[in-house]
Amino acid sequence: MPTDIEIARQAKLKPIAEVAAKAGVPDEALIPYGKYKAKIDRAALPKSDRKGKLILVTAINPTPAGEGKTTTSVGLSDALNRIGKSSMLCLREPSLGPCFGMKGGGAGGGKSQVMPMDEINLHFTGDFHAITSAHNLLSAMIDNSVYWGNPLDIDVRRVTWKRVLDMNDRALRQIVGPLGGVSNGFPRETGFDITVASEVMAILCLASDAKDLQKRLGDIIIGYTRDKKPVFCRDVKADSAMTVLLKDAILPNMVQTLENNPALLHGGPFANIAHGCNSVIATRTALGLAEYVVTEGGFGADLGAEKFMDIKCRIADLAPDAIVLVATVRALKMNGGVAKKDLGEPNVDAVRKGAVNLERHIENLNKFGINPTVAINHFYLDTDEELAVIQEMAAKFGTEAVICKHWAEGGAGAEDLARIVAAKADAGAPDFKQIYPSDMPLAEKIETVCKEIYRAETVTLSPAIRSQLKQWQEMGYGHFPVCMAKTQYSFSTDPTLLGAPTEFDVNIREVRLSAGAGFVVAIAGEIMTMPGLPKVPSAENIYLDDNGEIEGLF
Repeated sequence: MPTDIEIARQAKLKPIAEVAAKAGVPDEALIPYGKYKAKIDRAALPKSDRKGKLILVTAINPTPAGEGKTTTSVGLSDALNRIGKSSMLCLREPSLGPCFGMKGGGAGGGKSQVMPMDEINLHFTGDFHAITSAHNLLSAMIDNSVYWGNPLDIDVRRVTWKRVLDMNDRALRQIVGPLGGVSNGFPRETGFDITVASEVMAILCLASDAKDLQKRLGDIIIGYTRDKKPVFCRDVKADSAMTVLLKDAILPNMVQTLENNPALLHGGPFANIAHGCNSVIATRTALGLAEYVVTEGGFGADLGAEKFMDIKCRIADLAPDAIVLVATVRALKMNGGVAKKDLGEPNVDAVRKGAVNLERHIENLNKFGINPTVAINHFYLDTDEELAVIQEMAAKFGTEAVICKHWAEGGAGAEDLARIVAAKADAGAPDFKQIYPSDMPLAEKIETVCKEIYRAETVTLSPAIRSQLKQWQEMGYGHFPVCMAKTQYSFSTDPTLLGAPTEFDVNIREVRLSAGAGFVVAIAGEIMTMPGLPKVPSAENIYLDDNGEIEGLF
């Protein structure tokens, strides 16, 4: 069986201008980055009254066995095009951290990939580097203001703005700097987050245009004065220069699938520590170009889908017309207690037991007013009996499950799913609603997500955190949605509690105000905003072969 990268190398790609023309993007709106990728100048696009149907792809909680959410998104979009629909894919860009860390690439798999896969997984069009530079420019200007007399009276003990790096590096989580004497500045405790957790990343993905981008950047709170008043990015006078660094990064990137269908890849916030959705600009661009737009929310539906609907849709005034919930036999076996090494053995009972995870996600999505369609991402070792159990359980939970073979067959393997989802999208989702209203107090929003989506019995918010949330409400930020930072592996904050746990507590250990992005981050359990590398990182197996081809990046 060929590997993802072997399949990718056999691809017959079309020039990006040809793919763009097929999607209705004229030459004057295209800014090529080589032969097979380009940025789109939205100002040069023809005016369009088209409002495409928005399809969200989400999944059960991820396991080491894999679920294939991105692969399913690609396969579904290709399948919609195969059955005569006009479909465009909208995905996030992969981060270098996971590519060299644990999961490898993030461009799909098998015959459902976006191309050029190796470039997408590496530096792509430089968006992440621009975001990293803009973020760290603000960091440098904060320290510079303090060094030159501190005219803003910034309390160095209350600087909340860290630095970022697009790489997993636990050694940078908590550091002290600058050291070396008077000429280097004032020593203080600080640290690094990964670039995908940067508020600049969130702002780029939620901004409506360049003007809105600069306003949001200016609204960033970088810390507080000695009398505890907020200091904004615009006070440091960094917002305009940051916008300049992001002038190209704000333009969505166009690539193609293996079947030469258009795909927009733009932005890349993680869903376990950020809001987990591609950019609003890319989504709106696609909705004006295609009949159907397939997008995804990162990790399981308890994270990515919840944030897509409660954060992205609320801020951008969007609504999904249909939802696909990806599940696999292998992942449900793990949720049913089977060890990874034993997943190749048929085990109908474990699939049935693990289906409680699927059931909870279906129930949760129904709370938003949308009944999902379950996509069973087929694996060659799956038995008919195991697949039948998932279909049986999905029917019991009030929806239907469709067997999809897009990994092996490309869009042809997802045509049944495409027909069902297109019909649901055409009918729309008139009952769509968010899980909490904007005017609910911030603490109650956190508790609502924890209890309604995670099913926590209790939520622990210390007096200090409650006081901080109350202060932000009094400052005018009470209408903000909340962005939960939590392990992706479980509904709880304990990654080992698989299935559908109950009777657990969610401890909120920290809250952060992202005033520019427009949400409050609530950090739960042991989740880190700067991940570390695993014992055997993917980087150990990535190399150039004798022909200069990249191996191990998949």
